[in-house]
Amino acid sequence: MARKQKPQVSFSANNISGQVAIGNNINQSKTEIYHSATSVEIEDLRQLLNELRARVEAETEPEKKDAALEQVQKLEQAVTAKKPDLSKMEKVKNWFGKNAPALAGAVTSVVVHPIVGKLVEAGGDMLAKEFREKFGEKA
Repeated sequence: MARKQKPQVSFSANNISGQVAIGNNINQSKTEIYHSATSVEIEDLRQLLNELRARVEAETEPEKKDAALEQVQKLEQAVTAKKPDLSKMEKVKNWFGKNAPALAGAVTSVVVHPIVGKLVEAGGDMLAKEFREKFGEKA
């Protein structure tokens, strides 16, 4: 009995960018959904951060004021980064909880603000999941 020979198949790829798979019987799918904040929402977020900064300026004990304002700056950098820095956001929230508990709620309201949520969603599913784990139930 004659043995069937497999046809010889060759693959080549040149000047490729993006997702690629080469071979037989490959199925791929890619879904991208971008949720980004509008420029108006970003301005609202900046206003919220300015209001927090003003409260920190007015309500923090003099010996902790500089450190507290530095924490607000870190929070602003964390929430407005291209990919929000959840670890930094958590550290700032915890710092206020320990050092200026009267302002911890104001900080938390920035962290869990819907605009911040949109920015986190734009970072992808893994970032959104991490956000829920860090700030979801206990925030």
